[in-house]
Amino acid sequence: PWDDKKRELKYVEDYRPQKDGVQHLRILLHGPVGAGKSSFINSVDNVLRDRITGRPLAEANANESFTKKVWILFIPGNFYPFVFNDTMGLERKENRGVHPEDIKLALKGHMKDGYTVKLMHYFNSEYSLGIKNDKVQVLVCVAPADKIRLLTKDHVKKMKDIRRTASDLGKRIPQLAVLTRIDLACPEIKKDLKNVYKSKNLEETMQKFSDLVGIPMNCVFPVKNYNKETTINDDVDSLILMTRPVVSLMASEAVSDR
Repeated sequence: PWDDKKRELKYVEDYRPQKDGVQHLRILLHGPVGAGKSSFINSVDNVLRDRITGRPLAEANANESFTKKVWILFIPGNFYPFVFNDTMGLERKENRGVHPEDIKLALKGHMKDGYTVKLMHYFNSEYSLGIKNDKVQVLVCVAPADKIRLLTKDHVKKMKDIRRTASDLGKRIPQLAVLTRIDLACPEIKKDLKNVYKSKNLEETMQKFSDLVGIPMNCVFPVKNYNKETTINDDVDSLILMTRPVVSLMASEAVSDR
């Protein structure tokens, strides 16, 4: 992927949803606390704007979810047909974190920007009416590669519940995963990001995650979020951009089928 950055950027800039009335592909992120959901959105923003931007808010080491609201984030600048819904992290305790019903209503487009998540109390569907452009086209699970083996049964259950919730809607909502913190999961990758597809350790981690939550290996993408960097890095960008064509293709098929 290392030589394809310009091509992938061009693809993202030129892409348009292939259905009348749908201007943006809406991507809903979910995953454990500290997985890097907000940082992933930050990183996509950095790649597309070719500079370190620092938005949306993200906390480096969180034991409790930093995101307390459902933020709907457009990428500024050129017209990019992607919108991110950032949600509260999944927490270890059964009665903590985002409720599967909140995710279900967000998938339907029934959550306004800035809706405050109430811990394990689900959202009232009368709050707003879902419209075509607010409905989610892709569900993305974000998880930390260096902590996959530390995921509790509660974490896994909640992730599976959210996947099942999306499936129960009776609509084709594609689901994929992004594994962050790959540089912390493998010393060889920390030394050189280009070792990402040579690492047996990372491959085993991706397979374990796939087995845990049921997302196929070919829908699990390893990335490194921007965190300490002060300038753009082409290798970081290339891995992030690898997710875009797949997301676009899966979302387009889903939109066409509805």
